[in-house]
Amino acid sequence: METIRRLLIRGARILNPARGEDYVGNILIEGDRVSAVSENLYDDNAEVIEAKGLVAVPGFVDLHVHLRDPGFTDKEDIHTGCRAAAAGGVTSLLCMPNTKPAIDNVDTVHYILEEAKTADAHVYVAAAITKGLQGTELCDLKALREAGAMALSDDGRPVVDTTCLVEAMCRAPELGMIVAAHCEDLFLAKKWYLNEGETSAELGLPGVPAAAEDCGTAREIAVAAAYDVPVHICHVSTKTSAALIRDAKARGVKVTAETAPHYLLMTDRELLKKDADYRMNPPLRAEADRLAMIEAVKDGTIDVIATDHAPHTVEEKSDFLKAPNGSIGMETSFAGAYTALVKTGILTLGELVEKMSVRPAQILGIEAGVIGAGQTADIVLIDENEEWVVDPDKLHGKSRNTPFKGMTLQGKVKVTVCGGRVVYNEL
Repeated sequence: METIRRLLIRGARILNPARGEDYVGNILIEGDRVSAVSENLYDDNAEVIEAKGLVAVPGFVDLHVHLRDPGFTDKEDIHTGCRAAAAGGVTSLLCMPNTKPAIDNVDTVHYILEEAKTADAHVYVAAAITKGLQGTELCDLKALREAGAMALSDDGRPVVDTTCLVEAMCRAPELGMIVAAHCEDLFLAKKWYLNEGETSAELGLPGVPAAAEDCGTAREIAVAAAYDVPVHICHVSTKTSAALIRDAKARGVKVTAETAPHYLLMTDRELLKKDADYRMNPPLRAEADRLAMIEAVKDGTIDVIATDHAPHTVEEKSDFLKAPNGSIGMETSFAGAYTALVKTGILTLGELVEKMSVRPAQILGIEAGVIGAGQTADIVLIDENEEWVVDPDKLHGKSRNTPFKGMTLQGKVKVTVCGGRVVYNEL
């Protein structure tokens, strides 16, 4: 879409948690920046979006996205992924490195950043910690940072060699990067289809024990504590991992963490449907784990709601046992989180925006998460009362593997403005 030179968002409830603001007003955008925010603001030369009854919040920042580009563009590419992001109010995202080739070299970083210049969201790159994501040989971290990567991760796999993990975590702060850790003990995980427990027993299928995630989480926390360096824990799904992170934070360890909406709304009982769209890594867990995730979000143990958006083709997901793990999530992230946390009274809308915009922006170290004069014009208009049924065929990315299909969610993104451009409009 063409850039709108002057845009006036009029009559919205402006909810700006980073500055403690909550009032009805107008937002004037010029080019890619917010030029003014005020209760009484007019511009006869601006295009107007009438936003009465809607809430204006800073664009969401998703710290965990698989764009599949390069190498797997039958599943998703940078542009389709960012269209899905826009439909979900995600204006900034961190893409993971398990592409083909992996994001373990300067050329691939350059390719992604160049392609993303015309996409409908700001794309930030998580480069690989180890070559080929094999977990044993460190990449040239300095070169990757100089190429534009903002984070380091071997997501999809843990860093097998702990010495590589230690070096990456120690060097990342000096380079101005974060380490996003996929916590899993591969020896415990082995071959599995779902969470180990009552459901796996009923289906007669091998399950992955929660301990596989917990042991990985404990290792990353131990490194952060021993070397006094930060680490961000990806896709937390177990009650023990949440307890480990809570304890570490209480001891002053520099650890932050994320979970995803599907871990807040679903359990492994969904796998009784034998539908591979409910298979992801880490897997949906037991009810006790789901409740523990909600408590961890509520008490601040979990800093961020992210998606682990992982597209796969319909053909790949058609076989329950052979399908790869992963589910899409950017278009449903706000509504799923709102339904689980705000509709139920666990968080306020402002607290949810804090976890979906303000905190992830702070952790990644990017200009986002706030509405204010001079700031990048990344703004989402939402209707927090609208209920809608998730129809996979109406989603905007290439893939349809959503575990939220058929669910009624509350909270709807109506307009997304990214860098001053209206990239999604449902009004």
